[in-house]
Amino acid sequence: MAMSWQFWAFLSAVFAALTAIFAKVGVENVNSDFATLIRTLVIVPTLALFLALTGQWQAPTTIPARVYLFLLLSGLGTGASWLCYFRALQLGNAGQVAPVDKLSVVLVAVFGALFLGESLSLAGWLGVLLIAAGAVLVALD
Repeated sequence: MAMSWQFWAFLSAVFAALTAIFAKVGVENVNSDFATLIRTLVIVPTLALFLALTGQWQAPTTIPARVYLFLLLSGLGTGASWLCYFRALQLGNAGQVAPVDKLSVVLVAVFGALFLGESLSLAGWLGVLLIAAGAVLVALD
């Protein structure tokens, strides 16, 4: 079970939910952008320690330039997403912000199909449509 993508995706969802709750409390009396910086400063050394302890450290010179480019773009996207997410949490309810943020699931499915040639079954696209509808309903509440 611990080697399946479903297990790790579920854990990601659990931690993302906890992140929303902790962040909502954390941005109460601080600028949301500064709160994002603090969060980032916690993540970097935590990941470095994790890599060192698990023996997963990789020599930076072994990574191709193309990989660095896309990881850089992904990092910029993550930073922008976090800044927007923390700002939204500061202004709105966590129970509304998080589902709207999860419209990223819908966008990943669409972008994956358009740019990566991935495909979903009819049931998969129906699920994506239901996620979108759910996010809209929660946002309108």
